Amino acid sequence: MPDKVFNVLFLCAGNSARSVMAEAILNREGEGRFRGFSAGSNPSGEIAAGCLDVLSRLGFDTSGLRAKSWEEFAAPDAPMMDFIFTVCDDAAGETCPVWPGHPVTAHWGIEDPCIAEGSDAERDHAFCQALRFLENRISLFTSLPIEKLDAIALKSRVAEIGRIEGASPAAQ
Repeated sequence: MPDKVFNVLFLCAGNSARSVMAEAILNREGEGRFRGFSAGSNPSGEIAAGCLDVLSRLGFDTSGLRAKSWEEFAAPDAPMMDFIFTVCDDAAGETCPVWPGHPVTAHWGIEDPCIAEGSDAERDHAFCQALRFLENRISLFTSLPIEKLDAIALKSRVAEIGRIEGASPAAQ
């Protein structure tokens, strides 16, 4: 299946920063093998300004990004997901919808840059750091030989990725 495109859904409670960043990163770095989506259990209704600023400064396409509910991806006409990663501890602790097709899931929690305090530079640093942690995870994920791994090995590998540098306490 070398031509298969894997659909990946990134979940966060508010779908305002971390999951949106992950969607943008995967869609740029996935080299046509992956298609990223993001959603939230309780979407905020808008993407955090700090998130959009960092993504725009680094040349990511932000035109199609929006905060949306995970219910969109549980609907019968939604794209079938191959992977679902929670990127915040709140979403990881919630009861998720039943996902068709039994996608591989893992928790890749990182701290929420939206709650960073301090100067503008310190808050910007929190968004940049979240982006870096997500880029590292996504780079490791996209380099996996997915087609060659059995289900147990694949589940183990994506779970390990969630525990690398920057993992939130619940992800460790």
